[in-house]
Amino acid sequence: MKLTIIGTGYVGLVSGTCFAEVGHHVICVDNNEAKVKLLRSGGIPIYEPGLEELVKKNVAAGRLSFTSSIAEGVEKSDVIFIAVPTPPQDDGSVDLSFIEKVAREIAGAMHGYKIIVDKSTVPVKTGEKVAETIKRYCKSKVDFDVVSNPEFLREGFAVEDLMKPDRVVIGVRGPRPVAAMKEVYVPFQAPVIVTDINSAELIKHASNSFLALKISYINAVSVLCEITGANVQEVAMGMGLDERIGRRFLNAGLGFGGSCFPKDLSAFIKIAEEVGYDFGLLKEVQRINAAQMDRFVKKISDTLWVLKEKKIGVLGLAFKQNTDDVRMSPAIDLCRRLLREGATLRVHDPKAMDKAREWLPDVEYVADLNAVAEGCDALVVATEWEEFKALDLKRAREAMSHPIFFDGRNLFDPAEMEKQGWIYKSVGR
Repeated sequence: MKLTIIGTGYVGLVSGTCFAEVGHHVICVDNNEAKVKLLRSGGIPIYEPGLEELVKKNVAAGRLSFTSSIAEGVEKSDVIFIAVPTPPQDDGSVDLSFIEKVAREIAGAMHGYKIIVDKSTVPVKTGEKVAETIKRYCKSKVDFDVVSNPEFLREGFAVEDLMKPDRVVIGVRGPRPVAAMKEVYVPFQAPVIVTDINSAELIKHASNSFLALKISYINAVSVLCEITGANVQEVAMGMGLDERIGRRFLNAGLGFGGSCFPKDLSAFIKIAEEVGYDFGLLKEVQRINAAQMDRFVKKISDTLWVLKEKKIGVLGLAFKQNTDDVRMSPAIDLCRRLLREGATLRVHDPKAMDKAREWLPDVEYVADLNAVAEGCDALVVATEWEEFKALDLKRAREAMSHPIFFDGRNLFDPAEMEKQGWIYKSVGR
């Protein structure tokens, strides 16, 4: 099929590339000329495992191309996906101006029937507004359909999630676009759920909010574990083997971050508020998430006493492993709090250091994982990179002023760390 993706962020670029990988012809549109030039050359502006190789492969095969012209994408495709940002606003709602602007531009370029697919995460009833906008600005007055097709990609695993989705949700206003949308996803061999547009839009926010709830729940349990001497990882395992609960997203730590969960949670609370429902449960999820970081910082300050002029090594800057995304990263938040207390920081991340420099200009960036600890009063794990498990603990201990280790992601075994002579503190253990 001939597809266009408008927006080449995480969602748009991964979706477009994977659609091309299964045989569709895809045009990716972005208004950033420098990004378009980079993508045409086979480079990518983000780190996502496996993505760069797929971009190069499909550009070379002629199935994937890039342009800054929405009109070109609309003219040459039958199905147009909108995958532009929907950033948060101060009141918790989302900024839909990018969606509205793209809808107007699509309308102005349409000269025949098109299917316009909203893939961005948007509040319920946005599809109705997109349809109204296109009808208003389409001078040729041709038929079209607006579809909701929310994404469920995890950064760091986005290619895998799109190539092997656990479900595909298609929200429609009528039957006409259903066959074409199913054809888009035939190569992925996933269950397809066809709903009305409003239900599809709610599925996305309801899903992300529930996952955030699971994370906050296990973090609340971790507090009880610390007080009672229990082990949160053993508790999570015992819970997770119940198929009604499942083990995923039951990892205690510094709390959730990134560009999706905090934004979607706030948006869902605001959506409920606007229709007259107080979603207090989700407000408590937010409170628990914020308190988790407060407790961890207090754990550091209680142990080190005065943080001023203390040198602390921080492992991890991305909001999670396998990505270079530092937006709303708990690791960045932690670093900023330590800096405000007067600490100096030596930091390392396998992929996110370049992007972190904009957020943390006043720290020392260390390229070698095993050199971070030199001269430090404490080490902190802030992101759950698998690479950190290979840290040379003996070298680190000998290079430090004091062998103090704060594990915010529970990567190491407490008994083994204490055996090696560390003062070791983790989460819920």
